[in-house]
Amino acid sequence: MASRGMIALVCAAVACGTAAPAATATRYVALGDSYSSGTGTRTYYDSTCQRSVYAYPYLVHQAHSAWTFVDAACSGAKTGDILNTQAASLNSSTNWVTYTIGGNDAGFSSVITECAQPWWSSDCDGAIDNAQSYITNTLPGRLDLVNNKIKSLAPTAKVIVLDYPHLFMGEDCNAATWFSPDEETRLNQTADMLKSKLQAAATRAGTNFIFKDVIPPFVGHAICDSTEWLNGLSNPTSESYHPNTLGHKSGYTPVVRSVLG
Repeated sequence: MASRGMIALVCAAVACGTAAPAATATRYVALGDSYSSGTGTRTYYDSTCQRSVYAYPYLVHQAHSAWTFVDAACSGAKTGDILNTQAASLNSSTNWVTYTIGGNDAGFSSVITECAQPWWSSDCDGAIDNAQSYITNTLPGRLDLVNNKIKSLAPTAKVIVLDYPHLFMGEDCNAATWFSPDEETRLNQTADMLKSKLQAAATRAGTNFIFKDVIPPFVGHAICDSTEWLNGLSNPTSESYHPNTLGHKSGYTPVVRSVLG
């Protein structure tokens, strides 16, 4: 009887040789466009999508090196790319998702290209009007499709939805561009419109979706400010009008880490 009692005690202590289930690793998936892939940082480990170790998703990954990290963000991405391609990186084990999206849907790159030209050879106001019309009338439905797709594939994930900073601060210091102060104001207002639609869509998506605004931290660090966190006209031109390494390190990354640590 004593020996049986001893065996029972040993079994209780070690669960009779049954190992405790291993803890599941936290899984973080980065989705989105060039503002998430790292275009503008000038250094890429994936040149096709311009994914960078200096982009905010990779910096978050470095802060949580034990997590499983999947970088699906890609330069040029639109909402359709998340729906049709990037969302395949999501699964029921996904804990965290971040994304920037919507700027390419609204044709913001083409708008910048149009507005950078001299006023007599461009229709900046017309380009901005078209972008703002898309943002108001079409983008909300596209964002709902993206958020519903994420919820269907990663139903318990926390999703951090990010917007875009103001590019300008009232002057144009680049010799080969002709942005007027009024045009810069309207372009910044367009970023504000994107912000409002991204925030509203995140609210509609439910409590697992968290909108975070990056416009405030970039104040004082726009193009032509003394310390730029954004590239002006650059060589190659694909680097233009995107966050540089400081923009990701000091702008986007702290905003994301204020939520996920």
